[in-house]
Amino acid sequence: MMNRRYAVLLSVFICQVYTMLAQDCPSKQDLQNSIQQAHKLLSAQEASYLQSLRTLKKKLNLLHHSVARLPAKAKNFTCPNLDAPVNGKKLGKILFPGHEVHFLCDVGFELVGSETRQCKDSLSWSGQQPVCKDIDECLSSPCANGGTCTDKVNGFSCVCAKGWAGPICQSPTPTFFVTMANTSPVSAGAAATSSFPLTHTSALTRSSRCSQVQGTTHCTCEPGFTISAHDNSVCTDIDECKLFHNGQAGRLCLHTCVNTAGGYRCTCPAGYNMTRDGRNCKDIDECSTRQNNCTREQLCINTYGGFQCAKVECPQIRNATYVKTSPLRCERNPCPVDSRTCFQAPNSVSFHYMSVVSNLSAPRVMFRVSAIRMIGDTLRFALLGGRARRHFAVQRSDRQTGELLLTSPVQGPTTLDAEVEMSELERRELLGRYITKITIFVSPYEF
Repeated sequence: MMNRRYAVLLSVFICQVYTMLAQDCPSKQDLQNSIQQAHKLLSAQEASYLQSLRTLKKKLNLLHHSVARLPAKAKNFTCPNLDAPVNGKKLGKILFPGHEVHFLCDVGFELVGSETRQCKDSLSWSGQQPVCKDIDECLSSPCANGGTCTDKVNGFSCVCAKGWAGPICQSPTPTFFVTMANTSPVSAGAAATSSFPLTHTSALTRSSRCSQVQGTTHCTCEPGFTISAHDNSVCTDIDECKLFHNGQAGRLCLHTCVNTAGGYRCTCPAGYNMTRDGRNCKDIDECSTRQNNCTREQLCINTYGGFQCAKVECPQIRNATYVKTSPLRCERNPCPVDSRTCFQAPNSVSFHYMSVVSNLSAPRVMFRVSAIRMIGDTLRFALLGGRARRHFAVQRSDRQTGELLLTSPVQGPTTLDAEVEMSELERRELLGRYITKITIFVSPYEF
């Protein structure tokens, strides 16, 4: 009865459609054929739906039996927890496969072992458990002038040789000059006194001024002179530059000391001005004072004692193009959908220029690279190029920041180049690469 009612309603609906299209209502036979076709279509759909339900039920049963057979200890599906090294720390708490943990050492210690370990599908960790080893600051021989170095935690101490003092034995022990006195026999109780100069001519000598008091001859010299060790009638110039030739404690001049008769004067190298105290040197900023010959296409980089002209050019990589978005940054243009080479090229390349003095103490953090926003679950930092590893290393300061570390002092003048790569990943799939090119100009001077 119900099916017949649906058939009548369907017939009325079909007839109305034909009427709206200005066509005659189909015959009873045509309507019955249309209804039979619709019924067959619905029956086929119902059969397909039932078959899909049976297949899904079968898969669920198989999955249920598979889970039931798993051992009880496999509930977590995580790698075992890792401890932070002594005198260090661990970054990262997720222990699922594909995730990473990172290790850092405290100041004064260096990491030996794997900086990054990844949880593998076998629920074991890649790499080896790292340890933090005390850095031997004495390896760089910081104690000067024959001093003996003793390594300490995050530092060192020096035992200086005879004649030297200071934290690194850099200062000579001061030498004192004493005025000599000459005596001659006179009558006892004589009270007569006299004063007279003794003549002597030389650029670095003067005649002493002597006086007799109760038979004793006292000789004095002008400031900057002292009684000669061989003749108390002669005053010889004190060479202040030689007397205080080394060490911050008694150093007269920051750069060059020139001895003069009765005194001294300090000089500075080209690219520096003398400060008001007459002893120190201040770098001239040739870039801000326009004392340079850099073109409009170049950047003027002030250095200690000079300047450098740098031209920033975007990289040329096959199947990838770049546009300069700022004077020191190039960004990759959108890649074609089917260009794998383009997607593997760096997303951006940044340029940074630094100026440092010669023999800068090390280890020292020179530059930091950080991600403002993270899209993926992992950041990796790496130092590109083999030559840079001679002077640099890369370490983490936190989960989103990498540091370029100067590992040893560098004697100038020279130029150092380093490239730091920051890679962003999501479940071990590369999302983007970001390159920072750092150029360091090392001065020939230590100031």
